[in-house]
Amino acid sequence: MIDPKNRRQFLKTAAVGGMAWSAADWAFLGTLPRVSASETAAVSDRVLFTPEIEPLVRLIEDTPREQVLERLAGVIRKGTPYREVLAALQLTGIRNVQPRPSVGFKFHSVLVVNSCHLASTAGPEDERWLPIFWAIDYVKATQAEEASKTGWKMKPVNEAKVPHGPDAAKLFAEAMETWNVEKVDVATAGIVRSLKKDEVFELFARYAARDFRDIGHKAIFLANAWRTLEVIGWQHAEPVLRSLAFAMMSHGNDPNPAKNDLAADRPWKQNAALITARPATTRIDAGATNELIAAHRIGNAHEAAKNAAEILSAGVSADSVWDGVFVSAGELLMRQPGIVSLHGLTSANALHYIAGQVKDESLRQRLLLQACSFNALFRDAAKGRGQLAKLAVSDVAPLGGVSGGPFTVEEIFADVSGDKLRASRKLCSYLNGGGDPKAVLDAARRLVFQKGSNSHDYKFSSAVLENFAHVSPEFRNQFLALAVFNLKGTSDRDSGLIGRTRAALQA
Repeated sequence: MIDPKNRRQFLKTAAVGGMAWSAADWAFLGTLPRVSASETAAVSDRVLFTPEIEPLVRLIEDTPREQVLERLAGVIRKGTPYREVLAALQLTGIRNVQPRPSVGFKFHSVLVVNSCHLASTAGPEDERWLPIFWAIDYVKATQAEEASKTGWKMKPVNEAKVPHGPDAAKLFAEAMETWNVEKVDVATAGIVRSLKKDEVFELFARYAARDFRDIGHKAIFLANAWRTLEVIGWQHAEPVLRSLAFAMMSHGNDPNPAKNDLAADRPWKQNAALITARPATTRIDAGATNELIAAHRIGNAHEAAKNAAEILSAGVSADSVWDGVFVSAGELLMRQPGIVSLHGLTSANALHYIAGQVKDESLRQRLLLQACSFNALFRDAAKGRGQLAKLAVSDVAPLGGVSGGPFTVEEIFADVSGDKLRASRKLCSYLNGGGDPKAVLDAARRLVFQKGSNSHDYKFSSAVLENFAHVSPEFRNQFLALAVFNLKGTSDRDSGLIGRTRAALQA
């Protein structure tokens, strides 16, 4: 393990782009109040009533992009807390950016909010505003794009048609099954007002991963939106979940899926038939995990899920199946780094979260099987973009075949910019030799703060660094080593975020 004192020194002076970070480089953040851990924690299950958030949302909406960081810094200095800024950020995106024609592209300004929050939560207290300021600048850019192209803004719900209680839940299910946008909008308002939070989540969880359109973004939206609501408060749920329901109704250029048997919908339907009773006791089984990883290289969506169902029915723990999902998704990223394969990992993160929250065991199992199907679908989608490299998880072996090579975190991230496979193998050596994984995670996050230039940098890093804790110890080091293929290195180009934020805070 790295000595804590040495690790702290590294975080103070980690090399970036040939330069060294020093305390002075980050001193400008001292003009804002620190964000304590309690401010970033989830709120209680009680419905909370806070002062109207509208003025803060309007401040972000109405202020020109080139001035918004300065104005927001001013209200933060006057006492506006982190949680209210996060809420205003989420609601600004919801109200001004529609999740159409794709639940992605410009809509990433909404999808990325929780990822930026996770980055803030994991970072040092005096740096937690950096990802949030980045997200605010980004939502201003997408707000302008939406205004120039469509002029869309979220409209009030039709109050005369909002159902209540059991009628709301029934209408929501009917609307989802028939892909009826108008009905699902009023039904969503009804279930938010009538049902308990966990009941609302269970309803959404039944449909968020039912199709592969938008490469997993519907499930990502549910997971990220819900996690943000856990922090900002349930009182903000209605507009957020109306946007989510609208996104989940998207079926692109396909005809109505309720009336057609379409490829994007088929795995979810097929996986319902694969659900079986689980043994009372289960076991972690690395051999089964490796079997799944191998199967995900060649099998189609149905075969991937069927293999997992057979493993589960034999008494293998769901955790071992999730290991297979995470590691094989990481392997695909190594075989073809890029936009499709990185979504395999962010989707797996979302599906794992959703499955962990639902109470219905059959739904939990169906979501796991769908995650296996998604891996095969992501592999096929990646093939459509070009040939996959002839690499496998086994190629991410400790460099030179010796554990505990004389590699440092600084050296590993220097290699990330030039030779990702070499960096991956060095990281495997470092971790297998007893290196401190937290030093790696901290450095990776700091580099995203410094180098992150788009929403996927935040979405991906927050997902995979969180997934590291979910993967079983036997596969954990390899999984983190695979993540190198979409992390930032010290020689990568700076994003300009720190300069813009410094200017805003010193204005």
